[in-house]
Amino acid sequence: MAKKKVRDQSLVDRKHWIDKENSLALSRQCELAGVARSTIYAPHLAAPPDAEELMLLALIDEEYTRHPFYGSRKIRQYLRGLGHEINRKRVQKLMAKLGLAAMAPGPNTSRPHPQHKVYPYLLRGVAVIRPNQVWSTDITYIRLLRGFVYLVAIIDWYSRKVLSWRVSNTMDSGFCVDCLEQALQLYGTPEIFNTDQGSQFTSDAFTSVLNKHTIAISMDGRGRALDNIFVERLWRSVKYEDVYLKGYAIMSDLLVGLAEYFVFYNGERTHQALDYSTPDKVYLAASGGGAMIVDKYCKTEETVQE
Repeated sequence: MAKKKVRDQSLVDRKHWIDKENSLALSRQCELAGVARSTIYAPHLAAPPDAEELMLLALIDEEYTRHPFYGSRKIRQYLRGLGHEINRKRVQKLMAKLGLAAMAPGPNTSRPHPQHKVYPYLLRGVAVIRPNQVWSTDITYIRLLRGFVYLVAIIDWYSRKVLSWRVSNTMDSGFCVDCLEQALQLYGTPEIFNTDQGSQFTSDAFTSVLNKHTIAISMDGRGRALDNIFVERLWRSVKYEDVYLKGYAIMSDLLVGLAEYFVFYNGERTHQALDYSTPDKVYLAASGGGAMIVDKYCKTEETVQE
């Protein structure tokens, strides 16, 4: 009778009964729950997001792009205001899936891998006066019709030029390393390379390339997304001027669209901060525009419009 009652429960529910921390052997737990041991020992594969989750991810992405200082509490309130009954824990999980954290300092932002070395931030008060003095990189999320992918780009701080970019459907370090190697091949080596403390950038695979070329490594302070403000601005431009307008459905369309956008961004899109010149022109000229003091610029980020 007891076995029959157990079998009346769904397999999903019965699998939740299994606790690897329990003192009872896993094999015995599986036997009592009527669950095959292979389903417990097999590597966990994340299920693709369903339509509801994709919608929530899209809403979070757009609101965060508008207000990058929003944390999980404000995002939760935003979603509830749209009629979605959602708790903060789920919002946190969805934001983590997108790699998002509020720009305001907090204990859960910019988590490096515990075994990776974290480098100090080298750019506070530094005058950026020439191309290839400082490069930086970051990762953002882009939604497609039935899933999402990640975009990484490398930007030259002085000229705002996008030097290279890559798209991947995973957050591993491989596509970041490919992006870095392409930039180095095309444009030489910068003096300083700045990143956040994400595990992709603290990994040995990534930092070893920088060390091999004797490039000084700088990493944002914990909870200081404004340390990498130029890439944050790039993401805002990419999304509002291209991704949100076109609503890419598949990867191939996204790759073509981004290729066209970055040509436009570098060669045609003028910037107020560049005296209404383009990144290509400023990078090639390698002079003019004056020195930029990093901290002073970051403090005026809310008032300066490009």
